Amino acid sequence: MSIRLYKSYTPGTRNRALSAFTEITKSKPEKSLIQKNHRNKGRNNRGIITTRHRGGGHKRRYRLIDFQRKKYSVTATVASIEYDPNRNARIALLHYSDGEKRYILHPNNLNIGDIIVSGSGSPLHIGNTLPLSEIPLGTSIHNIELIPQRGGQIVRAAGTSAKILAKEGNYVTLRLPSKEVRLIHKDCFATIGEISNNDAFLVQSGKAGRTRWLGKRPTVRGSVMNPCDHPHGGGEGRAPIGRTRPLTPWGKPALGMKTRKNKKRSDAYILRRRS
Repeated sequence: MSIRLYKSYTPGTRNRALSAFTEITKSKPEKSLIQKNHRNKGRNNRGIITTRHRGGGHKRRYRLIDFQRKKYSVTATVASIEYDPNRNARIALLHYSDGEKRYILHPNNLNIGDIIVSGSGSPLHIGNTLPLSEIPLGTSIHNIELIPQRGGQIVRAAGTSAKILAKEGNYVTLRLPSKEVRLIHKDCFATIGEISNNDAFLVQSGKAGRTRWLGKRPTVRGSVMNPCDHPHGGGEGRAPIGRTRPLTPWGKPALGMKTRKNKKRSDAYILRRRS
C-alpha cells in the first residue's frame, strides 16, 4: 500500500494524507457476499446514547468475511483484492474449486491468481490456514482463534501480525501486536502472513467533513463546558481542571486508569501484559 500526499490547494488538502488504493483491483463487491448493515449510532435498544460521538456517515454494506476458513483441503484462487468500508484492512475474494466464493482478510504479498488452501497438512504459504501446532516457530500469523473452531478473533487489523515464540504441551506461546505474550491452545487455527495495508496508521483526513463521512461526530473538551456538564468545566477563562486527576463526564478516573477486571479467567493464559 502507498499513501497519497496532497499539496495545499485548499485548507482541506493542507494536511491530507489518504490511501492511494493502488492494490485495489475491483470497485464493486460480490453481490452474493454483501448484506444490510444497520448501525446503531451509539444507541442501545431503548434509543439512549450509550457511546457518544457516533452518528451520520455514509451508508455501508457489510461484506461477509470468512474468519473460520473451514473449507478444508479445497483449493481456492485469489480473484480480486477489494476495499472494505467496515475495516482498515483490505479483503480478498476467493473462488474455490467447487464453485463457492468467499471473502478473507488480504495478507501482504498475496497476489491475484495465487492458490491457497486451509486445513491440517496445508503448505506453509502466505494465506494458508493451519493449526498452531503445525506452524514453525518465528512465523508471522494473523486471524488467530482463541477457542478452537470458533473462527479468528484477534490480529485482524491492517498491518498487524503475531509471532510464535514457543510450544509446550497443549499450548503455543504467541507475541501479539500489542507486545502481550500469551498462551493459545495448539488446536486453534491461524493464517500465515501479515495483514496488508500496513500504512493505514498514516492516513489523515485533512478536514472535519471527511471524518463525518466515517460516522464520527465532533468531540468537545470538558474544560470548555460548564461545571454542570463536566467535572473539568467552569472557572474564569482558561482555568485548569481543578481536580487531582482527569475525570470522565461521569466523575470516573480517566487517562491511564486500567479498566480490565482483576479476576478474569483469561489472566491465567497471559504471560506478559501489553505495554
